[in-house]
Amino acid sequence: MTKLLVLDVVGLTPRLLEHMPRLRRVADRGYQATLETVLPAVTCSAQSTFLTGLLPTDHGIVGNGWLFRDLGDVLLWRQHNGLVEGEKLWETAQATRPDLTVANICWWYAMGATVDTTVTPRPAYYADGRKEPDCWTWPPSVHDRLVAELGPFPLFTFWGPGASIASSEWIIGATRMLMPEHDLTLSYVPHLDYDLQRFGPSGPEAIRAAREVDRALAPLLDDADRLGARVVVLSEYGITDVSRAVDVNRVLRRAGLLHVHHNETGEILDTWTSPAFAVADHQVAHVYVRDEDDIPRVRDLLADVPGVGQVLDAEGKREQGLDHPRSGELVLVAEPDSWFTYYYWLDDANAPDFARLVEIHKKPGYDPVELFMDPQDRWVKLRAGAALARKKLGMRYMMDVVPLDPAPLRGSHGRLPADPLDGPVLLCSDPAAPRTQVRAVEVRDLLLDLVGGRAG
Repeated sequence: MTKLLVLDVVGLTPRLLEHMPRLRRVADRGYQATLETVLPAVTCSAQSTFLTGLLPTDHGIVGNGWLFRDLGDVLLWRQHNGLVEGEKLWETAQATRPDLTVANICWWYAMGATVDTTVTPRPAYYADGRKEPDCWTWPPSVHDRLVAELGPFPLFTFWGPGASIASSEWIIGATRMLMPEHDLTLSYVPHLDYDLQRFGPSGPEAIRAAREVDRALAPLLDDADRLGARVVVLSEYGITDVSRAVDVNRVLRRAGLLHVHHNETGEILDTWTSPAFAVADHQVAHVYVRDEDDIPRVRDLLADVPGVGQVLDAEGKREQGLDHPRSGELVLVAEPDSWFTYYYWLDDANAPDFARLVEIHKKPGYDPVELFMDPQDRWVKLRAGAALARKKLGMRYMMDVVPLDPAPLRGSHGRLPADPLDGPVLLCSDPAAPRTQVRAVEVRDLLLDLVGGRAG
């Protein structure tokens, strides 16, 4: 049976594909289709739809994070596959092809997935507070193979001010090692995400990033050709230009609806007592309202905020496939030029200490400004170097280099695209059943057909 390689090239759009001749060859042999994504058009929601054929209403992944109501905590970037409800692609395929072997290389919610081989970023957290690059694999022996061949997973180029092509090159290298041993290989290539958010998709940086990804993927695509593997390339969303940050939580706080508590680290969002607060996730925000009677007031308040394009209530969530208990009572969708910050403090002097760090697990919302070092701090690189020296000496350190001003950000995503040229795309090397348009919920069945995993 023919092997299948599925590449999730984050941020790939028809416009960028013009600068990627090696990827275009995949479509030249088969076809190129517009890919209709889901709301929110973010990694965790889109990938879960691709793998289950379900909308967030049914698979439960309503964003990259949400309020875990039974804990009272906002948690982003969880990794356990058990959070995704519904039967996964490989589970369906193995009912027809019990011998199907599957590798998941850095697609999200990988830990605990019922696949043969898993590779996912997972730092080593030391008891003294240090965080070092590492990855989690199944089987455990894969970890040693990859590190021996490729070195440790380059965590600090996977996200943060140092994010670069190096992390994608490592993932591509791991895919080249593992693909020959599996029938279905899923691989996640994040590089386009970085400079398109930093600089926007309209500048030379976006073209340069597209060319870098194309060059990096060429050896893997050549391997697929030698193995006779079919190839599907897809993307979760397209990144578009933005110029306005919307501080939803500050609006709620000024209205007396959001509470904080104070400690030595600064002001901390109080999810347990706040009548309302928002979990910001790029251009979508889930607003959790404790008392049902307050929903109309909160809805009317936020509908008037510049940069808020839509306020989805219960009916709106149903229409958009977001009607799940994990969703907020209200869901905000930004205007095309806008995105949502998680900021809830009113004075930067009271910002929590983690606000200036790359700290994806403590922040109660997504913070794309982690891609930058503070441009207003003339000593920021010197301070970062001093912090790194302390780390290498085994001393406590704070890499507090992230700005509190969101102005540098130039690209975002999460809304449904207004123009297909700025939205996600699907390429398939198999010309047997060409498509011009594929809905996200149809991707699972398309892949099942390619691996011979559909009953009947």
